Amino acid sequence: MNDILGFWNQMTANPLLFIAVTLTLGVILVNGWTDAPNAIATCVVTRCMSPRAAILMAAVCNFLGVFVMTKISNEVAVTITSMVNFGENDGRTVIIVLCAAMLAIVIWATLAWVFGIPTSESHALIAGLTGGAMALCGMSAIVWDQWLKVVYGIGISVTLGFGLAWVIGKLVTRIFYHANRPKTEPFFRGAQIIGSAAMAFMHGAQDGQKFMGIILLCVFTLNGSGMAGSTFAIPTWLMIVCSVVMAAGTAMGGKKIIKSVGMDMVKLEKYQGFSADIASSISLVFCSVFGLPVSTTHVKTTSIMGVGAVKRISAINFGVVKEMVLTWILTFPGCGLLAFLVTKLFLLIFK
Repeated sequence: MNDILGFWNQMTANPLLFIAVTLTLGVILVNGWTDAPNAIATCVVTRCMSPRAAILMAAVCNFLGVFVMTKISNEVAVTITSMVNFGENDGRTVIIVLCAAMLAIVIWATLAWVFGIPTSESHALIAGLTGGAMALCGMSAIVWDQWLKVVYGIGISVTLGFGLAWVIGKLVTRIFYHANRPKTEPFFRGAQIIGSAAMAFMHGAQDGQKFMGIILLCVFTLNGSGMAGSTFAIPTWLMIVCSVVMAAGTAMGGKKIIKSVGMDMVKLEKYQGFSADIASSISLVFCSVFGLPVSTTHVKTTSIMGVGAVKRISAINFGVVKEMVLTWILTFPGCGLLAFLVTKLFLLIFK
């Protein structure tokens, strides 16, 4: 697993592992469609960077986020891989369940992308894993103390995202109230790029670590060793592969999500985009340090709402917000049920 050639040999020797890894990479690709664009949306719509340059920046920062945060703490990956258990079932059965869960996530996220709605890949992953595990082991599959971290993460990330963005937006407005706006443009253009880079970095730290944890879970399960607690490491080559796949997804389908997040919900100026990115990044750092798997989509969109509320609440397009919230609410039962049904079908066919 430490070298890419050894991992490739293991995959080609085990078709089930090959399928599981391919599907997981498919989920990462869809993550590039639906989640990664949130990190760079404000930077693109305020014309601080071109889409191509922003996508390249996001790819580099996603990789750095995975690499650096994994060195500091892999608690997010540990939480994701330990929030369900598969009982005493053999490795082959568990891999079938993981394959079904990943396929369900791809289907769910692709449907959301078709309608241009920024769904949460984090919540889809959690729902898919839980639904698949429940199809195998029932309610006993849920590890409740780990699931509580998800609940805490939702509440904390939304509150921090909106609150910090409002405070930062208010401070920026007060500090630059008498400034000549055209003269502040270069400063906020640079600050906006830094903020988007920080957001992309934290997207990698959160989402990249989660999905690579699933690949490691597949390998350890087939090897009969299980997850090695907090001691497992993510190989550098795997970080690079997943970062490239995520960047490819962003390049293929990110513009629709960028429009929904950065243009339709609130009409942003450069200082507002900067405030939203900094608030989002701080919120994600806090949650990552405490091992809370949160949605980067949740954090970014509530931060944009926070800066929009600085001027007036009516600046927020609540029609778009309503669509997003509805999607978030439906993700847990919807993607979970889809994963449950796909898993039952896979177990019937392949077991």
